[in-house]
Amino acid sequence: MTLTVYNSLTRRLEAFTTLEPQKVKMYYCGVTVYDYCHLGHARACIVWDVVRRYLEFSGYQVRYVQNFTDVDDKILNRARVEHSSMEAVAERYIQAYFEDMARLNVKEADEYPRATQTMDGIKRLIHELENKSYAYPSNGDVYYAVQKFDQYGKLSGRKLEDMQAGASERVNVEDPEYQKKRYPFDFALWKAAKPEEPSWDSPWGKGRPGWHIECSAMVRERLGETIDIHAGGADLIFPHHENEIAQSEAVTGKPLANYWLHNGMVKVEGEKMSKSLGNFITIRELLDQGVDPMAVRLFVLMAQYRKPIDFTSEAIEAATNGWNTIQEGLVFGNKYGEKLNWDNENRALAIAQNPIQNSYIFRFREAVNNDFNFSSGLTVLFELAKELGKEGNILVHQGKTETASEELQKMWHTLVTLADVLGLEAQIESQTLTNDGLNEEKIKEKIQQRQEARIAKNFAESDRIRDELQAQGITLIDSREGTKWHRS
Repeated sequence: MTLTVYNSLTRRLEAFTTLEPQKVKMYYCGVTVYDYCHLGHARACIVWDVVRRYLEFSGYQVRYVQNFTDVDDKILNRARVEHSSMEAVAERYIQAYFEDMARLNVKEADEYPRATQTMDGIKRLIHELENKSYAYPSNGDVYYAVQKFDQYGKLSGRKLEDMQAGASERVNVEDPEYQKKRYPFDFALWKAAKPEEPSWDSPWGKGRPGWHIECSAMVRERLGETIDIHAGGADLIFPHHENEIAQSEAVTGKPLANYWLHNGMVKVEGEKMSKSLGNFITIRELLDQGVDPMAVRLFVLMAQYRKPIDFTSEAIEAATNGWNTIQEGLVFGNKYGEKLNWDNENRALAIAQNPIQNSYIFRFREAVNNDFNFSSGLTVLFELAKELGKEGNILVHQGKTETASEELQKMWHTLVTLADVLGLEAQIESQTLTNDGLNEEKIKEKIQQRQEARIAKNFAESDRIRDELQAQGITLIDSREGTKWHRS
């Protein structure tokens, strides 16, 4: 099965091929850290988290980099209001970001470069642009000359002449910044220092970088001159990603990214989300109101990632009900595995992960390989979860199941495997004790002991630890990402 993706650059579906066999270099334009993350951030982070998970599930080694913009006018404005510093504001909201994403079960990226940590790379890139006549200094600022890059507009489809005609009546020729530019749509690569603002030394004087140059420098520094996937929200296509292409490709002469992927925006009750409309919802506000984080993930995944989604009370209720169905299927093994005499060996999981032998996984991959169609792939999970839920009810009321125990075990392992690809995990109270006093910390210690025994090829000890945990209601599941556990 071939994975196809919609490339925003070519505006068509394309077969996915990588620069290096079975390796993916992926960059996601992250957040500007001046406030708590909102529903739009939640959608983007969940979408690209699941894309990464699916690529890894498909056998790719993914290097996933996500930046933080930690120098920006919005951060400086927040610092002034709070009588704080840019650094303090950025650190606070970076920490808040990690807290929010952990609640949503978003895996951490391999690297989180920051603009303030990439100053040498930023200045080097501006210097190279200047040497190639794509950039020019002007009263302490440095601007990119967009007319020099003849492919400008190839991502967004915009033409400079059309943009200029449309903006002719809105241009303020008295604006000091406008007067510094040779052309109205030239954009800042470096901004001269202003009083009481952070600044860095440079060949053009003290100042700080423009927003667009930061990502170009971070991509180049962390992943190289050309990457496989550059991802972000559709609102970044112009001007941010357009300008990234102009900056990077003018210097290297190579494509910045082979595939440009963009997720759709989030509306709230049919309206664009904004603070002025009073419908601005942060992730922590939503979760603190009692909405299950997995329901939020499911809400995001139930829509095609490129399409806009509308956050409504009805939509989140539907996602909550859907999550309850999947969660019931996920805990099936914990509730009924002992009654069904499951031995909990890894054979069933190995079968579940073999798409040739497992029609469910084959169908899931067939659906998702069509431009990461997770909403279609979810159909398979709901089918499994509903069947397991039905069999659980039959077992409770009739004392036996209609489907053979071995087949049910394979179905359960398949559901757990696919749910993990989507980042959907049944929530477990970490400090709940078993009858024998096991909490999460002790369980992890046992799992580590078992892993050490397996490395030493002491399989008798490994099996003993597994059986000991099973007797205390802890079921272990070995996967590519390590050993997971569920409490019955």
